[in-house]
Amino acid sequence: MTVPDTSAAPASPDPGHDPSAGSPAARTAPAPAVSGASVVRPEGPWTHRDVAANGARFHIAEMGEGPLVLLLHGFPQFWWTWRHQLQALSEAGFRAVAMDLRGVGGSDRTPRGYDPANLALDITGVIRSLGEPDAALVGHDLGGYLAWTAAVMRPKLVRRLAVSSMPHPRRWRSAMLSDVKQSAAGSYVWGFQQPWLPERRLVADDAALVGRLMREWSGPRLPDDDAVDAYRRAMSIPSTAHCSIEPYRWMVRSMARPDGIQFNRRMKRPVRVPTLHLHGSLDPVMRTRSAAGSGEYVEAPYRWRLFDGLGHFPHEEDPAAFSTELVNWLKDPEPDR
Repeated sequence: MTVPDTSAAPASPDPGHDPSAGSPAARTAPAPAVSGASVVRPEGPWTHRDVAANGARFHIAEMGEGPLVLLLHGFPQFWWTWRHQLQALSEAGFRAVAMDLRGVGGSDRTPRGYDPANLALDITGVIRSLGEPDAALVGHDLGGYLAWTAAVMRPKLVRRLAVSSMPHPRRWRSAMLSDVKQSAAGSYVWGFQQPWLPERRLVADDAALVGRLMREWSGPRLPDDDAVDAYRRAMSIPSTAHCSIEPYRWMVRSMARPDGIQFNRRMKRPVRVPTLHLHGSLDPVMRTRSAAGSGEYVEAPYRWRLFDGLGHFPHEEDPAAFSTELVNWLKDPEPDR
């Protein structure tokens, strides 16, 4: 889907809007004005804190004790997307930590550093800062792309790998360049290559586009209004839209540059940790065919799980089924192919 050309300037927030309203009108009404801190650090059974890693500061939400499971969000979200899995993992005996990626949520918005190699070092740096020898990485969308990257770059720090709605980086590159249907499905990535306009469209009308993307990319089980409002408010925090788009700009613009070619060659190294690959059968932006070939890059037990009737956000569309699959796999001492 091409990012639509909405109003170029963000509208003023409407403090009178009720985010709990369930009428159809509430789905397009402006999100309420709140401070950035209250958006990205909501109260709950988790605890919030900041950790330093790779020259920046990262916000995390954590629950439970046990082996570390680090959760990595995708676009257009922040750590809040993992709220269901944080509780399920902690109840299953894991230390569950959801981090905000560089430039998003409560983490630092740096002027540079949005290439996947550096973002992967953010992730492995957080593992070290948490005092853990390794972690099971769970990534969705862009977070999945970075989880694949971290497992190749720092294999000693990645105990297991679970990726949702994102193929291996080499598979993603190949599909976007050679598969006309995948290129069309991921047209928003091509649209992000324009300077400044995508950022302005994302935050226009209190980030109304974020709500549209969340609903258009989901299957029949649409996200609830409160969740959509949270993502809209988080995207409206200054500089977030720009930082959210920068990784996608690098992924495309570097394809013919030396740094991109070197990264693509580097990703030839196989993943050598047990890998769980999760995907929604109705995902409209990442075709099942594009994701399914990623097992060729894994020289370890690899398990493919397709969720029938779910779209791009299976962990939110059916959190119970997703969490059950993830927990059972993490607890399996010998996950097979």
